[in-house]
Amino acid sequence: MNKTLVSGSWKIATIMGIPILIHFSWFIAFGLITWSLSTQYFPKAAPELPVAAYWIKGTLAALLLFVSVIIHELSHSYISQKYRIPIASITLFIFGGVAQLKEEPPHPKAEFWVAIAGPISSFLLSAIFFLIAINTGGGPGALFFYLARINFILGAFNLIPGFPMDGGRLLRAALWSKTKDFFRATQKAAAFGQAIALFFLFLGLLLVFTGSSGGFWLLLLGWFLYMAAQSSLQQANLHEILSGIKVKEAMTRDIVTLNSALTIEDVVDKYFLRYGYGYGGFPVMDDGKLLGIVTLKEIKDVPRKDWSKVKVSNILIPHSKKWEVTPDSDLMRALELMIKEDKGRILVIEDGKVVGLITRNGIARYLRIKGK
Repeated sequence: MNKTLVSGSWKIATIMGIPILIHFSWFIAFGLITWSLSTQYFPKAAPELPVAAYWIKGTLAALLLFVSVIIHELSHSYISQKYRIPIASITLFIFGGVAQLKEEPPHPKAEFWVAIAGPISSFLLSAIFFLIAINTGGGPGALFFYLARINFILGAFNLIPGFPMDGGRLLRAALWSKTKDFFRATQKAAAFGQAIALFFLFLGLLLVFTGSSGGFWLLLLGWFLYMAAQSSLQQANLHEILSGIKVKEAMTRDIVTLNSALTIEDVVDKYFLRYGYGYGGFPVMDDGKLLGIVTLKEIKDVPRKDWSKVKVSNILIPHSKKWEVTPDSDLMRALELMIKEDKGRILVIEDGKVVGLITRNGIARYLRIKGK
């Protein structure tokens, strides 16, 4: 889900060190909300205003709604950072927002507070907008009444126990606290989330057949929730499968290294083309000293006409100890490290020496061989 959102998104700001992204589907939602408010809500709520004022207030209300969504997600992110859970980004899309956590919460208490922070912020915003609304009148009053109502709905809707919504995460926190088993808790919460999604799909179909305009949106929402719950369920199953397996069982032991003096042309012809699939990157070593790693990504960033002049030393990614694991490290920890650091491969180090390479493709291949 998150990869799909990020791939169609643009960065618009950075808040609290977190990139704020807008997915292309957000523009659809923004347009529909603005149109609906400008042609239906405001003409009824403040009939004395001119038509241009409806569109101005409709646009402003839509913008403030999405600001409210950002605040909702930033609330999750703020508490996550308090528990040292890194946040990759916050993405606004057609159904609201998603804060992408790089790691799972360390314990049920953290899961509870991270999950509940969003709805609490929405209810607080609802109360603030309501107080402003009752002390104003006309168009401004209608605007703030709308924001008060929509933030209350946002907070209440997110408490529905359909994982990975906030309510589903609260359910997982409760199950996790009771069973002391994170994987089982996630599986049960995700299964419940799928059931909620199927209910939305069924209700959406029913509304479509009865001619209701809300049926289509319920179908979209049900589909989105089902896919999100399915993704979470698959991730939980992967955690359970890889639990207890060591890196040495899935790592590549036949390490091929590069010299920093080689040109890109030599590297492509004599290494990437020669070794083919399974070698998407090579460690760079000079006189037994590890300098870094070169992958196809770095090579693709160099124009083809310069391959004969640019050397490996010019494009390698310098090695960092944070990208290391040992042969006895948990395989799941290695995978989480690759996801967290956005790496396709990391080095396996023992007694200061490179003894292997672990890759995402290698882990997938290991699972296929084991029939898991």
